[in-house]
Amino acid sequence: MTAEKSCDPSVNEMLQIAKKKGISTVWDRYRAQLPQCGFGESGLCCRNCVMGPCRIDPFGDGPDKGICGATADTIVARNLNRYIAAGAASHSGHAKHLAHVLKKVSAGKAADYSVRDEAKLVAVARRLGFETGGLTVSEVAGRVADAALAEFSEREEPLAWVESTLTGGRLAKFKELGVMPSGIDAAISEILQRTTMGVDADPVNNLLGGIKGSLADYAGCHLGTDLSDILFGTPMPVFSEANMGVLKEKFVNIALHGHNPVVSEMILAAAKEDAVLDQAKEAGAEGINLVGICCTGNELLMRHGVQALTHSVSQEMPILTGALDAIIVDYQCVYPSLTTVAQCYGTKVVTTMGIAKIPGAVHVEIDEENALVKAREIIALAIERFKARKDAPTFIPDVKSSVVAGFSTEAIVGALAKLNAQNPLKPLIDSIIDGNIQGVVLFAGCNNVKVPQDSNYLAMVKELAKRDVLMLATGCGAGALARHGFLTPEATEEYAGPGLKAVLTAIGMANGLGKPLPPVLHIGSCVDNSRAVDIAVALANTLGVDIKELPVAASAPEYMHEKAIAIGTWAISLGIPTHLGVVPPVVGSSLVTSVLTQGAEDILGGYFIVETDPVKAAEALFAVIQKRRGGLNLATRAW
Repeated sequence: MTAEKSCDPSVNEMLQIAKKKGISTVWDRYRAQLPQCGFGESGLCCRNCVMGPCRIDPFGDGPDKGICGATADTIVARNLNRYIAAGAASHSGHAKHLAHVLKKVSAGKAADYSVRDEAKLVAVARRLGFETGGLTVSEVAGRVADAALAEFSEREEPLAWVESTLTGGRLAKFKELGVMPSGIDAAISEILQRTTMGVDADPVNNLLGGIKGSLADYAGCHLGTDLSDILFGTPMPVFSEANMGVLKEKFVNIALHGHNPVVSEMILAAAKEDAVLDQAKEAGAEGINLVGICCTGNELLMRHGVQALTHSVSQEMPILTGALDAIIVDYQCVYPSLTTVAQCYGTKVVTTMGIAKIPGAVHVEIDEENALVKAREIIALAIERFKARKDAPTFIPDVKSSVVAGFSTEAIVGALAKLNAQNPLKPLIDSIIDGNIQGVVLFAGCNNVKVPQDSNYLAMVKELAKRDVLMLATGCGAGALARHGFLTPEATEEYAGPGLKAVLTAIGMANGLGKPLPPVLHIGSCVDNSRAVDIAVALANTLGVDIKELPVAASAPEYMHEKAIAIGTWAISLGIPTHLGVVPPVVGSSLVTSVLTQGAEDILGGYFIVETDPVKAAEALFAVIQKRRGGLNLATRAW
């Protein structure tokens, strides 16, 4: 009954409970929507003025233009651009929030926060061209914060977080195409202006505007990664666990959900305080158990080893255990349905951001000046909920997997340095040249209710691992692989081909692990896709080539969010072929579809590969890697 919904046995157990209790879940609401609107799925519905909505007939039997005369090509390109703008606004809003926190820290106005990684702060400052000698940490932090905030306002200079992090070849291409953004907010605003009725009707010109907007998204992602590392520490490898078995019946269970560690870091700090722990024990609990959902969970996992509870499409499921006392959310990817499900169990849903409130939730606003005070207040709500449920029955699935996470760029380089301290990248490059590693694939994105949860990730990773492809993962994709045991040395032993296994074993042994590294390296949350770019850029610069020549690719097998579309667009703009496992809403335009899947390769080097069958998708990515290897005069491999 539930196999078609999720590959996660704990999710399937919870779905059985939901069915018995008559509780609606995301899968029920999806089924109620079927059949979904074919115009919307094809990208052919235009609501950009109130003469509409207009719908173009994809079969040629009805209207072929909107009321204003916009064609299917124009409408599809405009709609795609608006996805990109929304994604860029989300990632860059996350980054802007962090920039304001860093600015307050530098001015002594946010006592609960601090610069935890001074080395990363100095490295970012120097990358931006700042002299740091003789300056205090606060002074350097202030300069970096000012530079970050300056990225949002339009100016004459290109975005520093684009210009200072990419290869010369990429920057030259962006300038040639006229798509180098000079302000994050300006690029987003430009998309909204050009896609309004009566402005840009040229579909190709619209797509160029989308590329500019996606590069603004890239800058926002990189900013988010850099500033999080500066404020909360650069991740290093940690050992933890994932899946719903991490809940503890006799503890106050608190899930932290969303995307920005500004809130979750304070909850974590407060939960360790003796006075707060005493409150929990006075309520009859053995302690406080913090767990993560989605990318806030990833942030906590990779920095502190906080266990991962679940991800994306299954976020409602942990409430059905009866053991979850509170879900504390910041923003992005949070289902409004959480409060409806929580009402059946008494679980507290607590919102913390003024821009992200949910009807039925308790709202406790957290700002930088009172963060710890508010964190204690929120934990007290969870403790009260525990008191009310401590003698009630719970059902916690006995399902969890070991996880090795925390592979920041710095951690990966550090691990390689144990093999070659003078030239850390050389062991990786040598392994690619000799074919022990055929190439690298990044898995990113979400889960989508249209796909059995996690199925595409699992099938593709198995196929690519046996072909000696090294894999990186971020976001809920990383979470999916964590819950199914793919982020462990044991997964390398079981799934990796002989070349990949040999390389990962050598690195693991050199670093004292006594076992191989996992076949998939968890590099962080959604914004941390920028870490994968840093690795690719370092490889390209070392080899003296552009990113578009490297044997690298990306995949979003089950994506669903506008942010994923923005990320995918900048990935192909950087020259990275990118697989999509869900058909994007562009097929109503043969022109737009052709540009994205074929023409983009000639212009940018990257392009989209749309394939819903995960095994065929893995084969397609392996073929891309072989083509790139051939272009570098490296030995290729048939499969």
